[in-house]
Amino acid sequence: MRSLHGRLLIAATLVLAGFLGTAGVALHNAFRDSAEAALRERLLGYVYALLAAADEDREGRMLLPGALPDQRFSNPDSGLYALVASDGGDFRWRSPSLTGRPGDFLHRQPPGTREWRYWHKGDRELMVLNFGIAWEDYRGRETRYTLAVAADTAPLLHEVQGFRTALWTWLGGLAVILLLAQGAILQWGLRPLRRVVEDLRRIEGGEAKRLEGQYPRELQGLTSNLNALIGNSRANQQRYRNSLDDLAHSMKTPLAILRNAAYEEGEANAFRSLVQEQVQRMDAIVQHQLRRAAASGRGTLGRVVQVPPLVERLTRSLGKVYRDKVVQVELGLSAEARFFGDEADLLEVLGNLVDNAFKYGRGRVRVSAVALPARHGPRPGLELCIEDDGPGIDPLRLDELMQRGLRLDEGVPGEGIGLSVAREIVDLYDGRIEAGRSGLGGARILVRWPPL
Repeated sequence: MRSLHGRLLIAATLVLAGFLGTAGVALHNAFRDSAEAALRERLLGYVYALLAAADEDREGRMLLPGALPDQRFSNPDSGLYALVASDGGDFRWRSPSLTGRPGDFLHRQPPGTREWRYWHKGDRELMVLNFGIAWEDYRGRETRYTLAVAADTAPLLHEVQGFRTALWTWLGGLAVILLLAQGAILQWGLRPLRRVVEDLRRIEGGEAKRLEGQYPRELQGLTSNLNALIGNSRANQQRYRNSLDDLAHSMKTPLAILRNAAYEEGEANAFRSLVQEQVQRMDAIVQHQLRRAAASGRGTLGRVVQVPPLVERLTRSLGKVYRDKVVQVELGLSAEARFFGDEADLLEVLGNLVDNAFKYGRGRVRVSAVALPARHGPRPGLELCIEDDGPGIDPLRLDELMQRGLRLDEGVPGEGIGLSVAREIVDLYDGRIEAGRSGLGGARILVRWPPL
């Protein structure tokens, strides 16, 4: 039961078997009831035919003719039999077809009543109609008679058996055809899933980089998520490789300085300051590379982060850090603003940008967040705007400032890696970061992540 094709085929087989079986039983019972009803109507017609052919003797009593309405009444063992008997027992008539056979299937009935029943004798079965009448003679005396007409059920059973055989043959053939058609439909319907499996195997074998081709609408969500996961995994792998390469490359210079300093003669205080400076530099490099490597990147399975509570919590914390500066914070946060990704990544971006606004601003900071409406996909975008009233940033120097180690004001403490980390995380989530002049007079940093 691990195969969808097998499950659907078994379910279809069970449903089809139940439906056709129920339909077959219902049709068989309906045909048998119809055949029995037709036989009963024929027996009643024989009774009326016998009454119509009956005559009277000299005293007005019933007299049946020698020429009967149906030839089978005159042929021995023809399968159609008739008996007429009076209630007093002084009259009894048998059709010639009963010659050599017992005629005890008559069951007396009151006038105006009828009774159908099956009569068994040995290996023979008859359907019998007993019909009661009242006959008045010339003297006005009433004589009660019972007419019994019986027919052999063998033709009926043979007809029902033939219908049953034909019915189950046709239903069985129809079931086989429907199962073959269902199997072909399932094979065709599940082909896109098999194509997804084959494409994934090609990706595993290095023959392809992502799921290609046109897939049904029901699978587009699955294939797009798989492609996003594959792309995110490759981006993470490449990011780890780049981070290790950058870390190794960045460590060469401080390590070379420390190695040379070990062989140089000088004062202990100068050597101690040099070591402390290079250790701080290496620590900053390590922290920078760790932040780059830890960024999750954009993915379709990322959790939803509510932006307003995160911004409010961050600004309160920075307000305590810069309490001596007395920064006035203005928030314009939309309740629909959401970030789809890792909360730590968003906090890293906001932390660096808002911290710079607090650090370089003179006393006013404005943070706004709005949701960008989704166009085709299920997820809206996000736009963040951080403004301050500081010296501002030249938009032409934004790329330069995004490089690690560069700062606007060398007199302000810091390693100069915040904007670089922020930009790398924004790029990982397919966003962009822009700089401009704020209405407050300082810098305006705009971060935009487009909707999916």
